[in-house]
Amino acid sequence: MTLEEFKDFVRTGKPLDTEDIHIFMDEMSDAARRITFRLNAAYHTQAEVRKFLSELFGYDVPSSLRVFPPFYTDFGKNIIIGENVFINACCHFQDHGGVVIGDGCQIGHNVVFATLNHGLSPEDRRHTYPAPIVLGKNVWVGSNSTILQGVTIGDNAVIGAGAVVTKSVPANVVVGGVPAKIIKKI
Repeated sequence: MTLEEFKDFVRTGKPLDTEDIHIFMDEMSDAARRITFRLNAAYHTQAEVRKFLSELFGYDVPSSLRVFPPFYTDFGKNIIIGENVFINACCHFQDHGGVVIGDGCQIGHNVVFATLNHGLSPEDRRHTYPAPIVLGKNVWVGSNSTILQGVTIGDNAVIGAGAVVTKSVPANVVVGGVPAKIIKKI
Protein backbone atom coordinates (compact mmCIF):
# COMPACT_ATOMS: atom_id res chain seq x y z
CA MET A 1 0.00 0.00 0.00
CA THR A 2 1.25 3.50 -0.82
CA LEU A 3 0.67 6.65 1.21
CA GLU A 4 -1.70 8.04 -1.43
CA GLU A 5 -3.68 4.77 -1.53
CA PHE A 6 -3.98 4.91 2.26
CA LYS A 7 -5.12 8.56 2.23
CA ASP A 8 -7.66 7.79 -0.52
CA PHE A 9 -9.03 4.90 1.53
CA VAL A 10 -9.17 7.01 4.71
CA ARG A 11 -11.32 9.60 2.91
CA THR A 12 -14.02 6.93 2.47
CA GLY A 13 -14.49 6.69 6.26
CA LYS A 14 -14.57 2.91 6.01
CA PRO A 15 -13.00 0.86 8.81
CA LEU A 16 -9.24 0.36 8.76
CA ASP A 17 -9.64 -3.39 8.98
CA THR A 18 -7.52 -5.15 6.37
CA GLU A 19 -4.16 -6.81 6.89
CA ASP A 20 -2.56 -4.56 4.25
CA ILE A 21 -3.79 -1.45 6.05
CA HIS A 22 -2.60 -2.68 9.45
CA ILE A 23 0.85 -3.54 8.10
CA PHE A 24 1.09 -0.12 6.43
CA MET A 25 -0.04 1.68 9.61
CA ASP A 26 2.52 -0.24 11.70
CA GLU A 27 5.33 0.65 9.27
CA MET A 28 4.30 4.32 9.23
CA SER A 29 4.05 4.38 13.02
CA ASP A 30 7.58 2.96 13.32
CA ALA A 31 8.89 5.62 10.92
CA ALA A 32 7.11 8.41 12.83
CA ARG A 33 8.47 7.20 16.17
CA ARG A 34 12.03 7.14 14.82
CA ILE A 35 11.72 10.82 13.89
CA THR A 36 9.84 11.95 17.01
CA PHE A 37 12.31 10.16 19.28
CA ARG A 38 15.15 12.15 17.67
CA LEU A 39 13.12 15.37 17.88
CA ASN A 40 12.20 14.87 21.53
CA ALA A 41 15.56 13.54 22.78
CA ALA A 42 17.42 16.86 23.03
CA TYR A 43 17.14 20.62 22.70
CA HIS A 44 16.75 21.90 19.12
CA THR A 45 16.44 25.37 17.66
CA GLN A 46 13.14 26.21 15.96
CA ALA A 47 14.84 25.79 12.56
CA GLU A 48 15.94 22.29 13.60
CA VAL A 49 12.45 21.49 14.93
CA ARG A 50 10.94 22.54 11.59
CA LYS A 51 13.46 20.31 9.78
CA PHE A 52 12.36 17.29 11.85
CA LEU A 53 8.68 18.15 11.28
CA SER A 54 9.25 18.53 7.54
CA GLU A 55 10.73 15.04 7.48
CA LEU A 56 7.89 13.74 9.64
CA PHE A 57 5.07 15.38 7.65
CA GLY A 58 6.63 14.74 4.22
CA TYR A 59 6.72 18.37 3.04
CA ASP A 60 8.50 21.63 3.94
CA VAL A 61 6.56 23.11 6.83
CA PRO A 62 6.10 26.90 6.89
CA SER A 63 9.04 28.87 8.26
CA SER A 64 6.55 30.68 10.53
CA LEU A 65 5.65 27.43 12.36
CA ARG A 66 6.78 27.28 15.99
CA VAL A 67 6.59 24.06 18.00
CA PHE A 68 7.81 23.47 21.54
CA PRO A 69 8.75 19.78 21.85
CA PRO A 70 8.07 17.19 22.91
CA PHE A 71 5.68 16.55 20.03
CA TYR A 72 4.06 13.19 19.35
CA THR A 73 2.37 11.60 16.39
CA ASP A 74 1.72 7.98 15.52
CA PHE A 75 1.51 8.53 11.75
CA GLY A 76 2.79 11.96 10.72
CA LYS A 77 2.02 11.97 7.02
CA ASN A 78 -1.55 13.30 7.21
CA ILE A 79 -0.97 16.66 8.92
CA ILE A 80 -1.31 19.98 7.10
CA ILE A 81 -0.10 23.12 8.89
CA GLY A 82 -0.85 26.72 7.87
CA GLU A 83 1.21 29.86 8.37
CA ASN A 84 1.95 31.41 11.78
CA VAL A 85 0.90 28.34 13.80
CA PHE A 86 2.14 27.73 17.35
CA ILE A 87 2.00 24.28 18.97
CA ASN A 88 2.97 24.10 22.64
CA ALA A 89 4.66 21.18 24.40
CA CYS A 90 3.38 17.61 24.79
CA CYS A 91 0.74 17.61 22.05
CA HIS A 92 -0.28 14.34 20.39
CA PHE A 93 -1.59 14.19 16.84
CA GLN A 94 -3.22 10.87 15.93
CA ASP A 95 -3.42 11.92 12.31
CA HIS A 96 -4.38 8.79 10.36
CA GLY A 97 -7.70 10.43 9.45
CA GLY A 98 -6.08 13.79 8.70
CA VAL A 99 -5.40 16.92 10.75
CA VAL A 100 -5.57 20.37 9.14
CA ILE A 101 -4.44 23.36 11.19
CA GLY A 102 -5.34 26.72 9.61
CA ASP A 103 -3.31 29.90 9.57
CA GLY A 104 -2.75 31.64 12.89
CA CYS A 105 -3.84 28.77 15.14
CA GLN A 106 -2.49 28.40 18.66
CA ILE A 107 -2.45 24.97 20.29
CA GLY A 108 -1.92 24.75 24.06
CA HIS A 109 0.00 22.19 26.14
CA ASN A 110 -1.09 18.54 26.11
CA VAL A 111 -3.71 18.86 23.37
CA VAL A 112 -4.82 15.60 21.73
CA PHE A 113 -6.13 15.33 18.16
CA ALA A 114 -7.75 11.88 17.76
CA THR A 115 -8.81 11.12 14.18
CA LEU A 116 -9.63 7.45 14.78
CA ASN A 117 -12.50 5.95 16.74
CA HIS A 118 -13.38 2.34 17.45
CA GLY A 119 -16.63 0.64 16.54
CA LEU A 120 -19.11 0.70 19.42
CA SER A 121 -20.39 -2.86 19.37
CA PRO A 122 -18.09 -5.46 20.98
CA GLU A 123 -17.66 -7.37 17.72
CA ASP A 124 -16.70 -4.14 15.88
CA ARG A 125 -14.57 -2.60 18.64
CA ARG A 126 -11.25 -3.81 17.24
CA HIS A 127 -11.86 -1.85 14.03
CA THR A 128 -10.97 1.82 13.76
CA TYR A 129 -12.85 4.41 11.73
CA PRO A 130 -11.03 7.51 10.43
CA ALA A 131 -12.36 11.04 10.03
CA PRO A 132 -10.43 14.30 9.69
CA ILE A 133 -10.09 17.14 12.18
CA VAL A 134 -10.03 20.60 10.59
CA LEU A 135 -9.24 23.87 12.36
CA GLY A 136 -10.07 27.11 10.57
CA LYS A 137 -8.00 30.27 10.87
CA ASN A 138 -7.00 31.81 14.20
CA VAL A 139 -8.36 28.98 16.35
CA TRP A 140 -7.07 28.85 19.92
CA VAL A 141 -7.14 25.40 21.53
CA GLY A 142 -6.61 25.55 25.29
CA SER A 143 -4.32 23.23 27.23
CA ASN A 144 -5.39 19.65 27.93
CA SER A 145 -8.17 19.71 25.34
CA THR A 146 -9.12 16.72 23.23
CA ILE A 147 -10.52 17.11 19.70
CA LEU A 148 -12.23 13.98 18.37
CA GLN A 149 -12.53 12.58 14.86
CA GLY A 150 -14.68 14.32 12.30
CA VAL A 151 -14.70 17.68 14.11
CA THR A 152 -14.36 20.97 12.22
CA ILE A 153 -13.66 24.11 14.23
CA GLY A 154 -14.61 27.42 12.64
CA ASP A 155 -12.43 30.50 12.25
CA ASN A 156 -11.56 32.46 15.41
CA ALA A 157 -13.13 29.89 17.76
CA VAL A 158 -11.67 29.30 21.22
CA ILE A 159 -11.61 25.84 22.80
CA GLY A 160 -11.47 26.21 26.58
CA ALA A 161 -8.77 24.38 28.52
CA GLY A 162 -9.70 20.78 29.29
CA ALA A 163 -12.58 20.65 26.80
CA VAL A 164 -13.51 17.46 24.97
CA VAL A 165 -14.77 18.49 21.53
CA THR A 166 -17.08 15.81 20.13
CA LYS A 167 -19.00 17.91 17.58
CA SER A 168 -18.10 20.61 15.10
CA VAL A 169 -17.77 24.16 16.44
CA PRO A 170 -19.00 27.25 14.56
CA ALA A 171 -16.79 30.27 13.91
CA ASN A 172 -16.40 33.05 16.47
CA VAL A 173 -17.48 31.19 19.62
CA VAL A 174 -15.92 29.99 22.86
CA VAL A 175 -16.64 26.38 23.82
CA GLY A 176 -15.74 24.46 26.95
CA GLY A 177 -16.61 21.49 29.09
CA VAL A 178 -17.06 17.76 28.65
CA PRO A 179 -18.55 17.42 26.13
CA ALA A 180 -17.76 20.92 24.86
CA LYS A 181 -20.68 23.32 24.52
CA ILE A 182 -20.90 26.93 23.38
CA ILE A 183 -20.22 29.28 26.28
CA LYS A 184 -20.41 32.59 24.40
CA LYS A 185 -20.03 34.28 21.05
CA ILE A 186 -16.96 36.37 20.32
